[in-house]
Amino acid sequence: MASLFRDLSLGHSKRESPSPPPSLQPPSRMPSSKLIVTDLESPLGQLSSQLTDSDLRATAYEIFVAVSRTSAGKALTFTSSSASNFVDAPNNNHAPHSPGTPVLQKSLTSAAASKMKKALGLKSPRKSPGSGPGQGKSKRPLTVGELMRCQMRVSESDDSRIRRALVRVSAAQVGRRIESVALPLELLQQLKVSDFTDQQEYETWQKRTLKVIEAGLLMHPRVPLDKSNLNSQRLRQIINGAMDRPIETGKNNESMQVLRGAVMSLASRSDGSISEICHWADGIPLNLRLYEMLLEACFDVYDETSLVEEIEELMEQIKKTWIILGMSQIYHNLCFTWVLFHRFVATGQVETDLLDAADGQLVEVAKDAKTTKDPLYAKILSSTLSSILGWAEKRLLAYHDTFDRGNIETMQCIVSLGVSAARILVEDISNEYRRKRKGETDVARSRIDTYIRSSLRTVFAQLMEKADSSRRASKNQPNPLPVLAILAKDVGELAKNEKQVYSPVLKRWHPFAAGVAMAILHACYGNEIKQFISGIMDLTPDAVQVLRAADKLEKDLVQIAVEDSVDSDDGGKAIIREMPPYEAEAAIANLVKSWIRTRLDRLKEWVDRNLQQEAWNPQANQEGFAPSAVEVLRIIDETLDAYFQLPIPMHPALLPDLIAGLDKCLQYYVTKAKSGCGSRNTYVPTMPALTRCEIGSKFQGVWKKKEKSPNPQKKNPQVATMNGDSSFGIPQLCVRINTVHRIRAELDVLEKRIITHLRNSESAHTEDFSNGLAKRFESTPSACIEGVQQLSESLAYKIVFHDLRHVLWDGLYVGEPSSSRIEPFLQELERNLIIIADIMHERVRTRIVTDLMRASFDGFLLVLLAGGPSRAFTRQDYEIIEDDFKSLKDLFLANGDGLPAELIEKFGITVRGVLPLYRTDTDSLIERFRRETLEAYGSSARSRLPLPPTSGEWNPTEPNTLLRVLCLRNDEAASKFLKKTYNLPKKL
Repeated sequence: MASLFRDLSLGHSKRESPSPPPSLQPPSRMPSSKLIVTDLESPLGQLSSQLTDSDLRATAYEIFVAVSRTSAGKALTFTSSSASNFVDAPNNNHAPHSPGTPVLQKSLTSAAASKMKKALGLKSPRKSPGSGPGQGKSKRPLTVGELMRCQMRVSESDDSRIRRALVRVSAAQVGRRIESVALPLELLQQLKVSDFTDQQEYETWQKRTLKVIEAGLLMHPRVPLDKSNLNSQRLRQIINGAMDRPIETGKNNESMQVLRGAVMSLASRSDGSISEICHWADGIPLNLRLYEMLLEACFDVYDETSLVEEIEELMEQIKKTWIILGMSQIYHNLCFTWVLFHRFVATGQVETDLLDAADGQLVEVAKDAKTTKDPLYAKILSSTLSSILGWAEKRLLAYHDTFDRGNIETMQCIVSLGVSAARILVEDISNEYRRKRKGETDVARSRIDTYIRSSLRTVFAQLMEKADSSRRASKNQPNPLPVLAILAKDVGELAKNEKQVYSPVLKRWHPFAAGVAMAILHACYGNEIKQFISGIMDLTPDAVQVLRAADKLEKDLVQIAVEDSVDSDDGGKAIIREMPPYEAEAAIANLVKSWIRTRLDRLKEWVDRNLQQEAWNPQANQEGFAPSAVEVLRIIDETLDAYFQLPIPMHPALLPDLIAGLDKCLQYYVTKAKSGCGSRNTYVPTMPALTRCEIGSKFQGVWKKKEKSPNPQKKNPQVATMNGDSSFGIPQLCVRINTVHRIRAELDVLEKRIITHLRNSESAHTEDFSNGLAKRFESTPSACIEGVQQLSESLAYKIVFHDLRHVLWDGLYVGEPSSSRIEPFLQELERNLIIIADIMHERVRTRIVTDLMRASFDGFLLVLLAGGPSRAFTRQDYEIIEDDFKSLKDLFLANGDGLPAELIEKFGITVRGVLPLYRTDTDSLIERFRRETLEAYGSSARSRLPLPPTSGEWNPTEPNTLLRVLCLRNDEAASKFLKKTYNLPKKL
């Protein structure tokens, strides 16, 4: 682990004294870069094309020269190459600058240090030899253009060729602004082989220029390309061909005309912005990488950690490239931040001024991030900040391996930069953060907390290896120190060093940095000492030595933590609560867990024994719930009281085990209370087969005693069992529901009592009771809700389909509808409602009555649609059915004292939808049935109507529902249709 960051090369001083820089060299021999190659990929984006940094730098310089020469709004004109020479260059054979020279040739002054550099906190570059007082003229360029040429290491011949081409471009494009032309296309046309030293140099330049066009228009266009775009296909073919054989670029050359047409067509596509701009270099990431090259040129070629003195004037010209690159201030701020940071890394990580400057730029970036909604910007921003933060955290997550007293100032700069980047990433980019209240998240403190925990855990592991090595080395010596005693001594020294060296730096972002560090060390050592204590069988001298060393270490750690947290709101209690004592805690915890297991086992046995004897008698108490529920709740309350009276320091830590066990016991009670009571499906009768009513004979034998029911039903075994068991009667089921509801209500009381216990517990943390930790019953609430639902439905459907079967299923509308109406069913139903009202708790009474109403509506529909051949209806019977259904609804409305009218209407929607079918004439019903069946089955049903399956989901537009109405329609037309179509029997 110690070697993990050895290659990071963080300098141990703010500035080392390098060897004096060489004298300013002639332009033909630019100084080579001494930047260190880093493993940092540019977060501004990787190009798909094979463009090197040198290619990008050359293209960026071409753009810079083009916009600088035309930024004053003047036509593109040629300026003598004298601008590319130094004042004292021996080969200056050109005329001096003319007064009308464009902005590119603006004179430079270095009389005062840059205001921009002062604002960024950056130093001035070192003076080259011969430039000091009395040493003659400074060998500095005279113009912005000349300075940029030197900074970007462009030779005089290359610069002269570019500006020569620009003069030709201006002649060919009179009156056009530079942003309205595709610069590489124009350079291709204006520069010939004769402008280069040899054919190979020309071909290399041409390939690079075509690659730039390819990158800007094909690989990274501002406006996404359609794959079917013919111009893009044509341009790709031309470029691919030019890689093998140079293209002719004459003005009237056919290949050049094709190239121009394809390029201008693609470059002229607009995304809604200013239409006259030529979009050839403003797509991400090409434009960002080009702009990165321009910003890199702001660093002095002779002192690569310093910005040039003329930074304002140079930056002013660089920003004029925005019109071509599609840049803006927000992208500039982000790119400049990355360039400053990357320069620090690439120059040996010794110039902390660069980190400070990058950190300062992040202030502007943060402002931009808060106000900018551009998704592309957000993506680049996230990538850049993630790269910076990732680099910083590689050092900070193990800062003991990276920093020491000699370079602690560098650590402070890196922490500041990393925290700034993290804040923007979390506060301004993260959607999750925005959904929360900002006060709930302290990004800086959270990051520092993570660094402290990670680094100290890493160094603690190293100390353990060291201690083990020391023990092995002293193995043959008399009375060697135990490993944990050595480790305690090393951890104590580490704690003091942490307090003196690192905590003062981290305290800027985390007010209790030292306290957190001590808590981590305490926890790390605590893990080892707990294992040691749990294995102690005898009190040996080694054990005493380890325990004494551990006790001394604990006192030292607690003392530092208290001193660091003395100014906190709670005086350091929160930190101390994170440092539970080392004494036989593991043994105590095991004893407590054994105590919990014993209590829970007894409770479960009690539940089994008492529920077997429970009679569920409504007269057992006034509130109508089971005595066993009162007793089980009392036992749980006593168990909680006994737990919090145990003389242990870890009540909150072990409370989840106790609550989980009590939760399972209560859930078990609820499960046993509803066991054997059936469900809705237990009582709903099996749907009888389809049959026709017996026309003309429905009155025969109506009053005669039949040998067997016309619709024999196979009874559910569970129903038969419950018939002989009084514990499953209606009053008993009501008591079961009351009992389950009572348990659910008492859970809130128990949880509040647990919070009270926690507040009175000295070992509890504030969050133990403020955030509800370790006090929730997880399974019982849902079990109670499901239990009430199951028992309520079971009770309702038992009453309707089992207890009242004789007046509903066996009696309603059998024979003549007018003589077998719903009144007997309503009378029996009302009697049961009175029983329920007398027993049920008012909080669940509405639920049960609602389920009973739903069961009644289901039973009413089942009689109408699946009543078998013993029932037959004419159209005139509609009024009887409608009036009976109204009576059924009125029963539950109870003159306004029952269920709400809107609730009754909600559950009666299906019935109200089906009832109109009974007044519809038979021919219309048959036609509707045909239409719905054809629609459901398609053309396959035209030759013969299929028999629609029974879904049980009744609906006036559902074929099976319509067919069942026809089956019970008492007229000749329905009978003929059913006989002809399905040959249905008249008897089951």
